[in-house]
Formats: sequence, structure tokens, C-alpha cells
Amino acid sequence: MANESGKVESQSSQKRRGIYLLPNLFTTAGLFSGFYAIIASMNERYVEAAVAIFIAMIFDGLDGRVARMTQTESDFGAEYDSMADIVSFGMAPALVMYNYALADLGKLGWLAAFIFVAGGALRLARFNTNIGSADKRYFQGLAIPSAAAVVSGLVWVGTEYGISGNDLGGFAAIVTIVAGLLMVTNFRYHSFKDVDWKGKVSFVVILVIVLAFVIVATQPSLVLFGIFFLYALSGPVLTIRSVNKLKLEHVVGDNEQDDAEFKDEKQGKSSNNNQNEQ
Repeated sequence: MANESGKVESQSSQKRRGIYLLPNLFTTAGLFSGFYAIIASMNERYVEAAVAIFIAMIFDGLDGRVARMTQTESDFGAEYDSMADIVSFGMAPALVMYNYALADLGKLGWLAAFIFVAGGALRLARFNTNIGSADKRYFQGLAIPSAAAVVSGLVWVGTEYGISGNDLGGFAAIVTIVAGLLMVTNFRYHSFKDVDWKGKVSFVVILVIVLAFVIVATQPSLVLFGIFFLYALSGPVLTIRSVNKLKLEHVVGDNEQDDAEFKDEKQGKSSNNNQNEQ
């Protein structure tokens, strides 16, 4: 009887194994959008490439919320989301910008693109290791989707207004490098996770939201680039205003409390000491 019950439990556990479809479907859609952006830029369809990255941002915002709403969060989903983000918001914007404006700069062009990709990868790694201890009201460093919006938004604006990538080469390299570096800084950015989306608001708020959609629809490339460009600048401004004296640790680097590897080492030493005491 014990063996039969054990077999039944093992069979039922095997049946329950699998991957949640809905949230990972949104993640896959975002990954596809990022990959499509790369292909479109290789064929010099830069507007389609930039728009695809912004569409990937929508899917990236939906997958986590859908997982929480449907209670289908999983470690696999979190890891898959990070892998998709480095493609959609790391590789895709860098390659789109490289094909549009950085290729003619030679070594400086591909180094600028690499700095952005490396900054995005480091940003994701730090976010994943500090996810349990970070203040949810703020991001530490510019979030990788926002950095991708700045870079791809510049490509979108330049293409919409008929500006050649050669004319934007130097400015594009600066924007790409700065966006990559902002992701690995300690500048604080509002995450807007403390907003009560389920709460009641006045009629005026709804009216403002409608007007905002109208403004974005008039010139989507320019408005979206302007919004995310100002958001990228808000981090240094917010950090400088929140401290009495700006120090190096406010800009870059980790202290011992925020260093994920240091915390792991310290936990390992404490556990070894506990085992020795026992």
C-alpha cells in the first residue's frame, strides 16, 4: 500500500510538472519583437525596428503582471524573462543603433554598442541578485527597457524626420554610451510600483490620461523619445537632490550591505560557524 501510494504521488507530481503557458507566451512575444527589430535594422527598416522594441516593452510589462494576477509565477519564468530582456533590450537596441548611425564610426561605433549591451547585462544581473532587498519604490540604475527606449527612440526620431545616421553618428554614440553607463550606476529612478492602480481617481485624472494618449498619437516618435530621455535624466537629478553631499558610492559601486556576493559569503561563514558550534 505504501509503495502504491508513493507511486500515485510521484505520478501526480510528474503530471504537475511543466511550464506556465500564458506569462511565458508574453515573454516569447517580447523576445520575438526584439529579434525582429534586429532583422529589420539589417534590412534598413529602422522605423519598424524601433517600433518593435517599444512593442517588446509592452509585452515585458504584461508578462510579470499576468503571472502575478494568474498566480503563475515561477523561477523558470523569471530566468526566461531575463534572457529575453538581454536580447530585446540589450542586443536589439545596440544593433539597431549600430546599423543606423554607429557603423561608419569604426571602432568607436561597435565599442559604444558593446558598452550598452554590457551595461544591460550587468544591470539585469544586479537586479536579479538584489531583488529581495531592494527598495521597490526605486530602481538602482536606469532600467534596461527605459535605456532601450532612449536608444531606439533616437533611431525612430532620426528616421521619421529624415536625418541620416551619418549626421547623428557622434551624438548617437554619446547617447548609447551614456545610456549603457546609467544602467550600472547607483542613481535612483522612480519605479512607479507604489502607484495604486486599483484605487479610485477623479474624473480629471482620466481626462489627463486621454490627453496624454492624444499627445503621444500626434508625434509618437518624438514624444516617446522625449519622455524616456527626461526619465533617464531624472535619476541623477533625484539622487543629487536626495543627498546632502554627493559621494562616489551614490554614483557607482556597491557597499558591503548591497553586495550580493559579499552577503552570500557572509551567510556561508555564519552557517559554518553555526555548524562548528553545534
